[in-house]
Amino acid sequence: MGRRGNNEGSIYQRKDGRWVSVLHDGYREGKRRRKSIYGKTRQEVQNQLTRALRGQQLGLPVESGRLTVGDWLKRWLETQKPPATKPKTYTAYEGQVRLHLIPAFGKKPLVKLQPQDVREFMQGKAEAGLRPKSIRHFRATLRVALNVAMRDGLVARNAASLVKPPPLEKSAVQVFTKEEAFRFLNLVKGHRLEAVFTVALSLGLREGEILGLRWQDVDMDAGKLHVRFSLQRVKRPGATKGKLELLSPKTDHSRRVIMLPQVAVSALHAHRLRQEEERSLCGSRWHETGMVFTTTIGTMLDQRNLLRSFYAIMNTRDSEDPEPDPKKKRRLLPRLRFHDLRHSAATLLLVQGVHPRSIMELLGHSSITTTMNTYGHVLEEMKRETARQTDAVFGPRPDATTLDSTGAKVQ
Repeated sequence: MGRRGNNEGSIYQRKDGRWVSVLHDGYREGKRRRKSIYGKTRQEVQNQLTRALRGQQLGLPVESGRLTVGDWLKRWLETQKPPATKPKTYTAYEGQVRLHLIPAFGKKPLVKLQPQDVREFMQGKAEAGLRPKSIRHFRATLRVALNVAMRDGLVARNAASLVKPPPLEKSAVQVFTKEEAFRFLNLVKGHRLEAVFTVALSLGLREGEILGLRWQDVDMDAGKLHVRFSLQRVKRPGATKGKLELLSPKTDHSRRVIMLPQVAVSALHAHRLRQEEERSLCGSRWHETGMVFTTTIGTMLDQRNLLRSFYAIMNTRDSEDPEPDPKKKRRLLPRLRFHDLRHSAATLLLVQGVHPRSIMELLGHSSITTTMNTYGHVLEEMKRETARQTDAVFGPRPDATTLDSTGAKVQ
């Protein structure tokens, strides 16, 4: 057997029974550096050595089997800090890594992470009562982190990608009917935030997009509205609490121009007059931010304050209900989330016959598929209506013979 070549690594067994490989890893400050790779068997060390040599050929750093999943996730998170990713995304990553992924996989060597480990993790979370959507998020975060590890040559495959995520239970979209939408608009009439609710229901803007509107983004003379920002409460790394910031919208498609219907123009006109009155009453205490929707002193409007007002309206009881207990009287509106105003806007327009592509552009969806999947229940009803309209055009003539599904003549 020929002599091992320079820098090909060596494998031997220690006195304690473990196998070890010593690999030359270049020079630092004129001194030769070596990496030791340990394993219980010669084959285990040989596999790690092969990966390390392959990584060296690609110019990648040599990592030993001591690198744990937890070490890698922490290192990966450092690369995800804003502005590399959006603050809200980073916060989600950090929470999932700290609360779920590191407790489950933190001490496991990165190179030994197997699909079965990920599968058992997801099963355990399901048994603990977590929703499939949350479990899918955990898997997705792990998959993204392992993708980077695989590109860096630290792992040969992505264990999370090889595991099928749990199926989502698709729930029906909750929306207002046409009558409920009119009732909602009547209930908010005269409210300080009437324009917020009107814009949400008529344009289908996301909550952050509405709160991120500036007056310079609204051209009421031309009847146009530009969606350029989304207002989010962001907790920066190292900060003790979050701060309201204007961020880029959810996707590139979310940056869009919307033609304003008259109902939205009227509401915004009235809102501007109300805001000017508040500015006059506030005097020197007014904080000029240029925002469309503000607090009573001009500062940015927090999501929590908006939702507090919204749910107070949604809990309005029917004063004509004979029930003596006010808390048990019938609600005038169904229980919906603020985001359901967006769904209601799309659904009502679809029912009116507006083309799905126009709905896609209004909502800022990245593809028509997203729109079709979200509002498929409405589209199915539209298809039935199309069939009924076709029958109205090509229905049976007085002299025609009508057959049933079995081919028998209908009397």
